[in-house]
Amino acid sequence: MSEKNSKPNPTAPTRLILVRHGEVEVSYHKIFGGKIDMNLSPRGHDQAKALAAFLRGNKLDAIYASPMKRVQQTLAPVLENGAPPQKILRDLREVDFGDWTGMNWEQVCEKFNLFTHEWLDHIERGVAPNGETGPQLRARVEPIIRDIVKNHAGQTVGVFCHGGVIRMILSILLKLPLPRTNMFEIEYAGVTQIALHPQHAEIELLNFTPWRDLPDDRQ
Repeated sequence: MSEKNSKPNPTAPTRLILVRHGEVEVSYHKIFGGKIDMNLSPRGHDQAKALAAFLRGNKLDAIYASPMKRVQQTLAPVLENGAPPQKILRDLREVDFGDWTGMNWEQVCEKFNLFTHEWLDHIERGVAPNGETGPQLRARVEPIIRDIVKNHAGQTVGVFCHGGVIRMILSILLKLPLPRTNMFEIEYAGVTQIALHPQHAEIELLNFTPWRDLPDDRQ
């Protein structure tokens, strides 16, 4: 990645490279982690290194990131490769799942009599007790994205954050209801690239996982 940033070019599309953090500690797999500030697993650190190698070939003009440890640990190898300094934004943190936090999907289903495959519908409607609603999530994420697009016209910007936040960004840019983003898989250390043209948004890369061929010692 080039250390020298290009000047904004309003005639070129603005590209957002959306990156989810790597795999987290095994004890937090398949739970609603949300505001829990967990670390990456050893495999997550390997994913972060593979991600950094992939992004080395992409010129990033700016980087915005969640302050949470799992994101910062994912981003660290990227920064070591000569990427531009990050700007940490608290409002890029993961969704607050309220009373669901720390529970797995089966526990949520049993305790709250819900279908967990409809979790995005539940978030949108504010079903999780003491949790963040879809409108609340949008209210904190949308201003960030609008500012990034405005301030980096024609540039390529990395946004390192969380699965729920990436879904909200896609909802905003693609003009989809949040629950409709369940059609997209957002994997650990997955990369999604969106090109923003004057009249439309174009998905150029969806959930690309540069770590896919890494050996998995968990098997």
